[in-house]
Amino acid sequence: MSARTVWRDNGLSIVTFGLFLLFWVGMSYVGYRDEVKERQTHRAPAGSYLEYVIGGGFWQATGENWESEFLQMGLFVILTAFLRQKDSPESKALGEEEVDKDPRSTRQRRRKGAPWPVRRGGLALTVYENSLALALLALFAASFAIHAIGGATHYNKHLVEHGEPVLTLAQYVGSAHFWFESLQNWQSEFLSIGALVVLSIYLRQRGSPESKPVAAPHHETGRE
Repeated sequence: MSARTVWRDNGLSIVTFGLFLLFWVGMSYVGYRDEVKERQTHRAPAGSYLEYVIGGGFWQATGENWESEFLQMGLFVILTAFLRQKDSPESKALGEEEVDKDPRSTRQRRRKGAPWPVRRGGLALTVYENSLALALLALFAASFAIHAIGGATHYNKHLVEHGEPVLTLAQYVGSAHFWFESLQNWQSEFLSIGALVVLSIYLRQRGSPESKPVAAPHHETGRE
C-alpha cells in the first residue's frame, strides 16, 4: 500500500492525532517554563523538564482536559440516540433512521460483511451495539482517574511546601478544588456542542459532514 493511499484513506485521523501530539508536547514545554518561572519567583529550586512531565501537575492538567472531552463525546453519542433537534444536521431526523433498526432481525444479521457480534447475537451483540458509548465513557473514567491522581500529587506537593497536612486521594476528589477543575471544563464542552447543534441549523461549511449542504433549506436535517 502506497503512502498516497494511506493518506487518502486515513488523512483525517493522521492529522487529528498529529495535532494532538504537537499541542500536547507544546503544552508540556510551556507548562514547564511557567512552573520554572513561578518557582524562581518564590526562590524555590526548579526541577528538570523530565521531572515536570512525570510529575502530578502535568498529568493533572492533561487528565482534566481529556476527561471533559470524553465525557462530552460519550454523552453526546448517547443523547443523540434518544433526543432530537429539529432541523440540525447533528441530530437524527424526527422519524426512524437506519441507525435505529434492530440488528437482531434476520435481514440485518445476514447482511454481507456484518460484524461477528451481529452474527453471533446475545451478550456479544448487546455490548457491541453500545460499544462506542462504552468505549468513550471508559476513556472518560480513565482520564478522571489520571486527573484525580495527578491532581492529588500536585496539590499535596504544595501543601508540604507550606507545612500543611496532605490529603488522601478520596479527600482530594471530594474537595471543591478538584470539582472546580472538572466543572470549569465540563460546562465549556457542552456549551460548544450545544452551539454547534443550533448554529448548524442556519450556518454552513461546504464539504464538511458536520454541516448541511450549502443549498439545503434551513428546515432540512441535511441527512439522507
